[in-house]
Amino acid sequence: MSTPRPGPRRADVREVSIGAFVRAREPEAAARSAVLILVVAALVLAAFNVVQPLAYTTVATIAGRAAVGLVLAIAGAVALAPAARLDRMGVFAMIAVGGVLLICGLNVLTEDPSAASQAFLAFPVLWAASHLRRSAVVLVTSAAVCANGVALTLLLPFDAAMTDVVFLGAVLVVMAVLIVRANTTQARLVAALQEQLTVDSLTGLATRRAFDGALEAAMSRSVPGGTALVLIDVDSFKAINDTHGHPVGDDVLVHLAAALSSRVRAEDAVLSRLGGDELAVLMPGCDRAVAAHRAGDLLEAVRAAPMTMADGTLLALSISVGVAHVPQHSDDRRGLYTAADAALYDAKRTGRGRVSVAAA
Repeated sequence: MSTPRPGPRRADVREVSIGAFVRAREPEAAARSAVLILVVAALVLAAFNVVQPLAYTTVATIAGRAAVGLVLAIAGAVALAPAARLDRMGVFAMIAVGGVLLICGLNVLTEDPSAASQAFLAFPVLWAASHLRRSAVVLVTSAAVCANGVALTLLLPFDAAMTDVVFLGAVLVVMAVLIVRANTTQARLVAALQEQLTVDSLTGLATRRAFDGALEAAMSRSVPGGTALVLIDVDSFKAINDTHGHPVGDDVLVHLAAALSSRVRAEDAVLSRLGGDELAVLMPGCDRAVAAHRAGDLLEAVRAAPMTMADGTLLALSISVGVAHVPQHSDDRRGLYTAADAALYDAKRTGRGRVSVAAA
């Protein structure tokens, strides 16, 4: 008897995602700013419709009022919808380009080529330059210049239209470039500061700040197998500094960081320099026996890798290791660290160059 073929599988319903080149740099900030600038633009447009000196046709009047309502409705939708979802769908870039087209369309309908009406184009370009990625800023600014050129060509003699297009286009482009450059510089400074906070400049390991954050995150959730903490201290580190000098002491820390990193998998453990010659390995989802075995591997890795000094001689290194473990449902961070520290002290007190595991 033949087995019936399975019917066609229903396609998964997935949220539409637009390319990263039109995304916002920070969706939440972009959403808040978009709501503010849309409301301000709607109020200014409403006031402009009231006090403008031109005699609008009935169609132009209706279009102006409808535009105010549309802008306010978009502001409300952006305020209520999740910013991350709007960003994935490319809504922010679409709002900016749509704003450009709306402004230029209104200018044509109202037959208003004045500088005041063209000045509204600064709203979408200014917002895009402040919050969107560079490629999206280029898109919005180009749309503003081109759409304004088409609108003015329909309303003015060609020479006059081109004069206004060049003047306003230069203003928009310079404004966008300056804001994007300022944001790029700020982003680089923030990234450099973040690296200083999370990466130890000497060893390249995680800093104490980053380690504490990882420990808090690991113990704030229920991790199968529990969480293990391994504390490492360099044996006779003071003697190394006194005998060979502090630069050699720094070389020792760099050497140890490389040796330990080769045995620590970054995807399931965090290797950190807590301060001085004290290192630590955080192992979420690791039971007590496995943690003790891995600590032994670290001990052997250091023993097997003496450091070559500047004169070619080898400097044998040794570490003492303390291991502590908490079960799956424990959130006692202080207790875990205290137990590991006590185990480390026991390893040093009983001869150094060994692993000591805290009692369960």
